[in-house]
Amino acid sequence: MQGSSKLHIDIEAPPWYEVPPHGYGGIEWICYWLVDGLIDRGHHVTLIGAGRNHTNARFFQSYERPPSERLGGSLPEVLHAARCARALDGLAVDVIHTHMLAGPLLAPGRAAPTVATAHGPMAGELGEYYRWAAPHIDMVAISQSQRGEAEDLPWVGTVYNGIPVAEYPYREQKEDYVLFLGRMCAEKGVHLAIDAARKAGVTIVVAAKCSEPAEQEYFAAEVAPRPGRGAEWIGTVGGNEKKDLLARARCLVNPIQWREPFGLVMVEALACGTPVVATRFGSVPEVVDHGVTGWIVDHPAALPEAVHQSQYLSAVECRRRAEAMFDTARMVEGYERIYRMLAGERLPRQMTLAPLMPPSTPEPDESVGSVGSLRAVGSGFPERRDGAFGGGLIGS
Repeated sequence: MQGSSKLHIDIEAPPWYEVPPHGYGGIEWICYWLVDGLIDRGHHVTLIGAGRNHTNARFFQSYERPPSERLGGSLPEVLHAARCARALDGLAVDVIHTHMLAGPLLAPGRAAPTVATAHGPMAGELGEYYRWAAPHIDMVAISQSQRGEAEDLPWVGTVYNGIPVAEYPYREQKEDYVLFLGRMCAEKGVHLAIDAARKAGVTIVVAAKCSEPAEQEYFAAEVAPRPGRGAEWIGTVGGNEKKDLLARARCLVNPIQWREPFGLVMVEALACGTPVVATRFGSVPEVVDHGVTGWIVDHPAALPEAVHQSQYLSAVECRRRAEAMFDTARMVEGYERIYRMLAGERLPRQMTLAPLMPPSTPEPDESVGSVGSLRAVGSGFPERRDGAFGGGLIGS
């Protein structure tokens, strides 16, 4: 198979939201950008998803309306997988690319290779699941951090998630507020973001999805008592409203408390010229260039100072990093190389497609709460056996 030949690629999206989603749904956005990017490069793409088709691909519908209210339930995922299998009956494809949890279960017996992008942390049961599926699939990581959690899995590459950077508004002059954007849960650290903004003396806007019972319980216990002076919760945002909030914010506050494999919201902020203040978990050090495009802290106590110092970082450098490392063109090229390899081209099987640009960081300062301490070594949180982290709350 020659490098210029056109491939027939099947993309299996999760069933929970349309491709692309109207608001929350990072994986669905990645599928959308990947599908249209591959078509722009001349490939033939089939998309299997729920709801309506908003892409230029051939489309098979698993649900007339995505079962979003049942997010995380087993039966909708399994039914979606069964419909994926039926859609592929008699369809000639060169490679099948699955983004859904149940996707690897369909791989045995297929003539075409199945590549699975792992979108979750590889510690614990999820990694064990992929080990059982390993003889029948090849895997792509979305960060070196994620890949390092389970180096024994059949990885064929690492491809960072990408966004169409040019479609994000770039703004150098920022307004006097900081932004939290994500899900309403303890792992995302919404309460820590509010506390940090208050201690830094700056207003925080909280744009967060809060529709599932666990999210609502967390909101009632940890967030509802906090908004008031200098804090505003506006619910879920998407589209141009989300981009505008990101572009105008002094910084994005992303105090995650878990090993997040990839934080797409950080890339979206950088594309808008907005620096990121984040805790050192998961892929954060791969996305944020410490002291250049944001500040990375090892304990919530250092967040207020990082928020204050973010106003002195360069919007130009933020945009440049997004363009250089996290644009959809780079992501599509990375996956295209993997597809060609799996379809028969002779390329190194253990390649790494993500550009390795380790941030240049100063030596750690021993003082706590100072700018220098933002790079201190050690998380400050006890690690559980499942690879997650706990503790570390600060006072309101």
